[in-house]
Parts: sequence; C-alpha cells; structure tokens
Amino acid sequence: MPTYGDPEILTSLVRRIIAPNPGPMTGDGTNTYLVGEHELAVIDPGPDIPEHIDALLKSGQERIRWILCTHTHPDHSPAAAILKEKTGAKVVGAFANDGLHQDTSFSPDLEINDDEIIHGDGWDLRAIWTPGHVSNHYCYLLEQQGIVFAGDHIMNGSTVVIVPPGGDMTDYINSLRRILDYEIKYIAPGHGDLIPDCRAEVEKLVAHRLGRERKVLDGLKSISPANLDELVVIVYTDVDSSLHEWAKLSMTAHLIKLEREGHVFIDKEDRWVFKR
Repeated sequence: MPTYGDPEILTSLVRRIIAPNPGPMTGDGTNTYLVGEHELAVIDPGPDIPEHIDALLKSGQERIRWILCTHTHPDHSPAAAILKEKTGAKVVGAFANDGLHQDTSFSPDLEINDDEIIHGDGWDLRAIWTPGHVSNHYCYLLEQQGIVFAGDHIMNGSTVVIVPPGGDMTDYINSLRRILDYEIKYIAPGHGDLIPDCRAEVEKLVAHRLGRERKVLDGLKSISPANLDELVVIVYTDVDSSLHEWAKLSMTAHLIKLEREGHVFIDKEDRWVFKR
C-alpha cells in the first residue's frame, strides 16, 4: 500500500503524491504529479480531499504556478479550485462537454489546445489531445525528460473505461497510436506506477481493445439480438461480475464503433443486432 501524503521522487523534475481515494476504478488512488524545482506545475490535483490538498501545499510551498488537468472526472480535477484559491496558480485544461461522471464545476483559466506548450522554469509541458476515455482528455509531455503524464488515457494495472457519449472507442484507439509520434521514454499514468516502454504498452493496449472488439462481435453473432445485460456476461467472462456495470460502458463504446462500421445495428426494442 502507498504512503499517502508523502512525495515520491521519480526524476530530478518529477514527484508524485498519491491521493487517498483507493477503489476498484482508481487502484491505490489518483496520482498527482509535481513538475519542476523552483517553479512548479501540479498535474491532476485529484479529488477534493483536504489531507491530499494539504500534502500538495506542503510539498509545493510557494512554488506552485500552474495546475494542469488531464480531464475532468471527479478523481482528477475537483481539487484544482481550492488549490488555485490557496496558491493563485493558473488552472489549465478543457471544459467537459457532457455531464456523465464529470466534474462540471471545473473552470480553467486557460482552455488548453492541442500542441500548446506550458513553459516553466527549466521545463516545458506539451499538451497532446487524446480523446477517447472522454472527449476533453489531454496528456502532457515533459519534453526535457520524455515523460508523458497520461491521466486516464493509459493506466498501469487495468484498462481504461470508455464512457459514451463523451468517450469514443474509435477516438481512443487513434489517440493511443498518436502518442507514438512523440519521443516518450516513460508513461506516468493517472493510476499506478511509471511504465517504462511506451511503444510496447501502446501496442499491447491496442491489441487488447481490438481483441475485445472481436469478442463483442462474436458474442453478439451468437445470441443476436441482445441487450447489454445479456451480452456483457459472454463478452467479459474474464471480468468480475461486480464490475460489469462499468464494463457495459466500454462495451457500448465498442458497439457504437461497430455500428458506424456497418457490422451491427439497434432494433426497435433497443437491442443490439448482428448485421448478417
């Protein structure tokens, strides 16, 4: 188990403080990263938990200038507002465009754009738009050290839930492939430890998603027409049934992708049908 509240030195420019919000979807908790030495950027300030915010303030002291959010799920962005209030730092990120599982109170000072760079004293963070998990997801690349702060684009130890309508499986797979265009040595995920081989991890994740898509299509072919409850038990046999409600979100994203590609459709009773 992690030691909550204590900063862990990852590199000469990066420290991590894990928020005390462990759970089935968050692992040990949300990773908050502090980047820099004399002038700091906080990446994914995390949930509004007072002891976590206090730990960030203690570690950052008077040096926090930027607060960057990869996306606006409740385990990543709510602490931004109070951290800004305490430090005067500028909040950076993108507005949520749907209300499902989102921190709708998030209000950035700077609405980030793809390929925009935030400059600090001794560091530069490049924003990479990575829609898929949700449409307002950005990764941030620390160019001096080749570390990409991946939020929920990539997690260590579990796959990412894709949440329609803001989440999109086609976008997600394309966004995974896109980060291979950059010189990345390490992935710093929103949950879990550093991942050392970016290319191998991305290729593994893409293969997993396409393999799951084949299971969705084969499963639907075998029992078509079917609703989500009927389909999830034969597609996600490797996932504990307690997580099937979350699995249905990603499965829906797969089905929407397959519908666009002309392989499936929805009938008048809202059942999914294999297109023969």
